[in-house]
Amino acid sequence: MLLQILLDVGTAVMGAGIGSGLVAIGAGIGIGRIGGSAMEAMARQPEAAGKVQTAMLIIAALIEVIALFGVVVCLLISFQGAA
Repeated sequence: MLLQILLDVGTAVMGAGIGSGLVAIGAGIGIGRIGGSAMEAMARQPEAAGKVQTAMLIIAALIEVIALFGVVVCLLISFQGAA
């Protein structure tokens, strides 16, 4: 019984750690692709650089919010497993 509880807690904490790592990797890849695509778009049409930059910043902020939400969910899972 006690061993099963300890294994469940360990699995929850390990899953939360892996999940938060995947969230960070996904956010990094997403922002990197947005930045690269924005630079390419600005190089192709310099007159539209202001609009592209504004859209890039808004989308990067949305990705960061989603990543923060994912990390908070992983922390909640971790705390739930420890309780």
